[in-house]
Amino acid sequence: MASSGEFRPHRVVVLALDGLLPFELGIPHRIFGRPTDARGRHLYEVVTCSVRPPGPVETDADFAVQIPHGPEVLATADTVVVPASYELGPVYEEGRLTEELAAALARVRPGTRLASICTGVYVLAAAGRLDGRPATTHWADADRFQRMFPNVKVDADVLFIDDGDVLTSAGVAAGIDLCLHMVRRDFGTAIANDVARRTVVPPHRDGGQAQYIHRPVPDPQQATTRAARAWALGRLHEPVQLRDMAEQEAMSVRTFTRRFREEVGVSPGQWLTQQRVERARHLLESTGLSIDQVARDAGFGTAQSMRQHLQQALGVTPTTYRRTFRTAAHGAGEHGGASGRR
Repeated sequence: MASSGEFRPHRVVVLALDGLLPFELGIPHRIFGRPTDARGRHLYEVVTCSVRPPGPVETDADFAVQIPHGPEVLATADTVVVPASYELGPVYEEGRLTEELAAALARVRPGTRLASICTGVYVLAAAGRLDGRPATTHWADADRFQRMFPNVKVDADVLFIDDGDVLTSAGVAAGIDLCLHMVRRDFGTAIANDVARRTVVPPHRDGGQAQYIHRPVPDPQQATTRAARAWALGRLHEPVQLRDMAEQEAMSVRTFTRRFREEVGVSPGQWLTQQRVERARHLLESTGLSIDQVARDAGFGTAQSMRQHLQQALGVTPTTYRRTFRTAAHGAGEHGGASGRR
């Protein structure tokens, strides 16, 4: 354990299981391997382990990967990430852990943050870490997962779910969204956005995975709500009415609301609140504007309104957020980095 004031990167341990998907195995390394503080020090240390001593682990491709660590490193993790695997055996078929996997997970310290990508959620559920809690997985597997683990509150309409010390994501690329979210939670929007730019992915995708479920291809001549969203983003500091957004697309309010939800996955009002929260986060991190001015510029009107929305979305007040993440954006890790034990 690092002493007070000593820099220590947040350790992410990725658990590689037989039958793993190489793409998903690489996501945590790509996302967590990028963030650095103002002195160029890496904010995360990412290591990979298996449930056995160091050696090869089979993938779903025509090659194996050499894993350098055994399960003992799980005891050193601040965050454990479980990517998907196509060979989970009893975990997938019966909802129970193998002795080998159970012994490995028993090494994880209490309070360690756990995260899964796609069907990696089966491991967390079989370990009893999701009982009574919300979770998601790939939309095509959600019904089966719910039947196998009826005590889990499955939501197949979202890209990821953050339930504090346990986070789950939908399939494949949603793992990128989840890992970026954890960077944003640990070190703030500015650092997460920088990682997204370097990785050439959106810093935050709108909507949920419901929009990716198979459905008839829409008529290419059908109007979208893209222009209205762009119009609203340029006016977040102003009162934005639903009817004004609908007018940008020459639609009735009813048609616009339905089309918006189909495209984005949330209502126009929910989307506007999300965008204003993101604007407020950016201003709190990157400027010295007063809380009242940030509230006005982000479109909340009053500091009290912004406080309520940030408390609901992030669990902290604007002042606490600024104190935590403005420091992180300009010199993260000076006080030991984010431990993840929140």
